[in-house]
Amino acid sequence: MNSDAQRELIPRDAALHLIGALDDMKVKLLDAAEQWQLLDDTGRVPAAPSYADLLQHAANAQALSRDIVQLTADFARTAHSTNRAGSAVLAHLATAATLSSHAAPHFAETAETALSLSRSSGVTDRHHRENRMVIDHATARAYLRRTSESLRDTAKELNAHLDFHRFFPTPPRRENPVPPPPRPSARHR
Repeated sequence: MNSDAQRELIPRDAALHLIGALDDMKVKLLDAAEQWQLLDDTGRVPAAPSYADLLQHAANAQALSRDIVQLTADFARTAHSTNRAGSAVLAHLATAATLSSHAAPHFAETAETALSLSRSSGVTDRHHRENRMVIDHATARAYLRRTSESLRDTAKELNAHLDFHRFFPTPPRRENPVPPPPRPSARHR
């Protein structure tokens, strides 16, 4: 077995654990992008959008981003993050961390604009602010979807890497050998 190639391997258990965490995060991100809505059932900005609800979108997006950044930092601290496969995985995770960090500010901008709707000086001003809210909220949701895509790409990279593992089977675990039975001594003959 080529020890250089084996050093390039991300341990199977670590890869499987990371894939599970990535899958969980992808689901959370896609659910958030789908469920966090601004527009009402008619496709319009509500007359009085809830600042608290919109600000909660920002808080939740920030929590998701924090989890992705932590996952990325944890992987970056591993020894295998510097090998060829690990570097590719880390690049995808870094992209996900960056993309996720852009969602919360756009949700916060949406909430701030919602708060200022009541101070609109006219129909045109209100229309402009509503359009700004729609754009900011849609942009934030797009960042969540793009983050999910980046995590999907990370999982694909890890799955491809796991396929590489089959060329380097793990050696069987050596158990502590059972000592052989004692040999009869000359005194007991």
